[in-house]
Amino acid sequence: MRVLITGATGLVGKALVKKCLEQGIAVNYLTTRVSKIEGTAFYKGFLWNPASNEIDINCFEGCDAIINLAGASVSKRWTPAYKQEILESRLDILETLKRGLEKVEDHTIKQLISASAIGFYPDSETAYYKEDHDTAGTSFLAQVTEKWEAAIDSLLPLGVQITKVRIGIVLAEEGGALQKMVPPIKYLVGAPFGSGNQWQSWIHIDDLTDMLLFLIHKEITGIFNAVAPNPVTNMKMVKAIGKQLGVPVFLPNIPRFVMRLVLGEMHTLVFMSQRVSSKKIESLGFHFEYVNLEKALSNLL
Repeated sequence: MRVLITGATGLVGKALVKKCLEQGIAVNYLTTRVSKIEGTAFYKGFLWNPASNEIDINCFEGCDAIINLAGASVSKRWTPAYKQEILESRLDILETLKRGLEKVEDHTIKQLISASAIGFYPDSETAYYKEDHDTAGTSFLAQVTEKWEAAIDSLLPLGVQITKVRIGIVLAEEGGALQKMVPPIKYLVGAPFGSGNQWQSWIHIDDLTDMLLFLIHKEITGIFNAVAPNPVTNMKMVKAIGKQLGVPVFLPNIPRFVMRLVLGEMHTLVFMSQRVSSKKIESLGFHFEYVNLEKALSNLL
């Protein structure tokens, strides 16, 4: 099997590439930098520029599936210009893949597995969201995700089956949300945000990469939440990290207006509440190794 991966040098992409190579799955990857191109039998790089819809169509050769993980980071201050970049980067990537694939006669791509986000769901401390909830929230991220998922479907006319993976907060040893949460807690200045009651649906990076490969091997289509079975509140998340580090969390909760002053509109990332279900992927036979937050933190910290 050979897969084409976008975002192969990102947090999830690097972990996925490693797992693919360990399992004997060959990888083609796309990059905007000539310096990052490698050309071994199992790991081949190809140039592209989604902003101008340019792509080396040789990247599709021999591939059975595309795993799309690319897109501008949402963890950079949301100026009006950068908000536009967050949206356009996702749409441009899918348009470039579509245009490139249209140029390939008798392509072998059976499936597109594309990242999406649980940011699609409305902000709620009481709702429990499953994949059949089809009404997006009103936040900026919800609007981006709604348009992003619509663009994913543009590859359907090319005979490609579509799988959308709504990813939660990815916990990893290096990079990602966890590494931003740890330092203030470690140095005794960490605290929950707002009431601390907002739900945070998380997933260990190993479970996420295993899920992506599970969806490819089984050729499963549809929408899936990539979250662990047991979401936690922000307060529990912060205290669990403190416990794992062996330090107390004793400061008062950080008011929302403070974070709004510091981060602007981006502060919604830590105040949004989305309790999301993993039951659909589990019903198909996928088993999580990291079901509970404590086990995940013990492994990562």
